[in-house]
Amino acid sequence: MPDILESLIFLNSDLSNLMEKASAKRNLKWGNSITYSRKVFVPLTNMCRDTCSYCAFVKHPNSPFAKIMSREEVYQSVRYAEKNGCKEVLFSLGEKPEKRYEKARLELEKLGHKTMIGYLAEMCEWVVQNTGLIPHVNAGTLSEEEVQLLKPFSGSMGMMLETISERLLQKGMPHHGCPDKIPLKRLNTLEITGKLKVPFTTGILIGIGETFEERIASLNAIQEVHERYGHIQEVIIQNFQRKSYIKMADHPEPPLEDMLRTIAIARIILSEEISIQAPPNLHERHRDYIKAGINDWGGVSPVTRDFINPEHAWPEISILNETTKSLGFQLKERFTVYGDFFNKKEGFVSEEIRNKLNIDADPMGFPRNQFLN
Repeated sequence: MPDILESLIFLNSDLSNLMEKASAKRNLKWGNSITYSRKVFVPLTNMCRDTCSYCAFVKHPNSPFAKIMSREEVYQSVRYAEKNGCKEVLFSLGEKPEKRYEKARLELEKLGHKTMIGYLAEMCEWVVQNTGLIPHVNAGTLSEEEVQLLKPFSGSMGMMLETISERLLQKGMPHHGCPDKIPLKRLNTLEITGKLKVPFTTGILIGIGETFEERIASLNAIQEVHERYGHIQEVIIQNFQRKSYIKMADHPEPPLEDMLRTIAIARIILSEEISIQAPPNLHERHRDYIKAGINDWGGVSPVTRDFINPEHAWPEISILNETTKSLGFQLKERFTVYGDFFNKKEGFVSEEIRNKLNIDADPMGFPRNQFLN
């Protein structure tokens, strides 16, 4: 059950006081640095067995735009990104489309695979062995066997928890008919990646119909699993974006104040070593996120669009740099895996990944070659 008293305290607290408290906690660990990861976004497949009401990424197999990227398409995208100074390959894909759609099964068969995770593992291995980039895997819920398959050739993995509200699975709600959005399944992925020592990114999606109490409960659930395993490297606070072609086209977007309050609360609830991130392309007032306690802008790509929110272009990195500096902070480029996980903690990245990172890392775990434009 959500802690109703805790939720009431946060909900009724003065926002400016919450933001000051969150910023003070941020500064103790992260100082005046606001980081970002220079990435290439590789949408390995846009087919998915889930049909979330707010999703703009997924295409039904009947759509002419539904596809699995070919090997050559992946190679070209990653090589172009390397030429443009990217260091992270974000592999994003719909969850297990082969379990629902014949088209996905047939395309995978042509590629010599039975599962998307198998093909993903092959692509991650290619990136590590043929380029200077490091894969970040965003493949949704994962089994222990799947995590073990992916870990040797990925620096980090991720999956948005989104919410622990089972209420949103009901008919008419955004997660109805989505087998991979069952909260226990997603929490189980957090447990598995914790046990197997995977640097992990998760987060919550706000404004999709969850209550404030459910939002707090989701943040507490993330904190609890991190206390057991210490593997959560960053938490994303992401705001729902309305689009004309999704089922939730008429659903209201969360106001800026709601976003700022949630960011501040996340910083207060979560351990100080967990990075707090909010996407800079999903609100024109993203500069205020720094005042609320974020220390990271997330992945920003100079070479590919945001395939999850295609209408919202990434800000130019040079402009993001100026925005950050105008508030008294320093923009710093980071790797997809944070320095502590390959500098101080044992077993969180494979030896091959660690060696690649150490070639390019300074003593603090940041890239020696910083791109701020």
